[in-house]
Amino acid sequence: MPGLYLSSLSLSHFRSHKGVRIEADGRPVALFGPNGAGKTNILEAVSLFSPGRGLRRAAAQDMARRPDAIGWKLTGVLRSMHQVHEVETWSEEGGARQLRIDGKTASQVALGRIARVLWLIPSMDRLWIEGAEGRRRFLDRMTLSFTPSHAEATLAYEKAMRERNRLLKDQVRDGHWYVALERQMAEAGTAIHANRVAALEQLAEAQAQAETAFPVAELELTMTEGEMPGTESDFRDALSESRFRDIAAGRTLVGPHRADLYGVYAAKGVPAADCSTGEQKALLVSLILANARALARDFGAPPILLLDEVAAHLDAARRASLYDEVCALGAQAWMTGTGPELFSELGERAQVFEVTEDDAASIVNAR
Repeated sequence: MPGLYLSSLSLSHFRSHKGVRIEADGRPVALFGPNGAGKTNILEAVSLFSPGRGLRRAAAQDMARRPDAIGWKLTGVLRSMHQVHEVETWSEEGGARQLRIDGKTASQVALGRIARVLWLIPSMDRLWIEGAEGRRRFLDRMTLSFTPSHAEATLAYEKAMRERNRLLKDQVRDGHWYVALERQMAEAGTAIHANRVAALEQLAEAQAQAETAFPVAELELTMTEGEMPGTESDFRDALSESRFRDIAAGRTLVGPHRADLYGVYAAKGVPAADCSTGEQKALLVSLILANARALARDFGAPPILLLDEVAAHLDAARRASLYDEVCALGAQAWMTGTGPELFSELGERAQVFEVTEDDAASIVNAR
């Protein structure tokens, strides 16, 4: 059995699910059914067993089943490194998401210490050809899987930057207003950059050491303008020196929020943005698997994987290779597809559930 998996998952008034309970044994979970039946909603529920807003980045109030709008609750039994935790997360009448671990109120950072969840969803297929913000989010999710404290650094940085940007827009020129905020930004921003660099090093090592059917992606952290200051002190100086330029722009122009992730299909030397749709998908799969292998080594167990419509753009041979690698890792992967034939290569190595809809409610049955 894998060292990290959900053995039970209950959804109450969550998205299209009025009341569903899934019992799992640690094997990969294949969910099939027509589009709109509620398969991805199950994956979103599992993604909320990790820090953050889940794979859709939705507000808590938007996750409530409609038209009920009475709030929602997820309950799961998480088996992590020979320990068993009961995790509950919920929102009442549109309120903020709340969390309990083993009956005690907990923070999302605490959740990150006992669980690692990675996902690949269709909206990420355009990662290499759209804006830098999506690539930063992708990198930060991987970084967070290695370093749970990365979330705290990111929140601290964004809060201080919002306040600094407010001063910039108000054309405040007195340097005394900026000093404390720039100190906070320099401390958190330097940690963010260091965490990202370390994550890329771990991914590169995991890709180099593995035999895989998926292409290696060479990754580089770049800046959309200029360079990232090398030290916390340098960052403070850069922010101070950039104030008048930033006032003219109305925003902060230096820091890790200006970073971008550049990828290359290593074997061909072709930028990821110039690859075919299928190659871009294969590169993403390769990175998710590399992330999982690195975590299996460093965390002691592979993460829970969420692979939505994973068969899209993968031929039968690559699909079979993906399933083989997931099973070799010992990861509990929750995967969706429109038909059971998409998971035929898994055979008895997976649990299979059919997701259908009846009377505007999702229904899940084991197959």
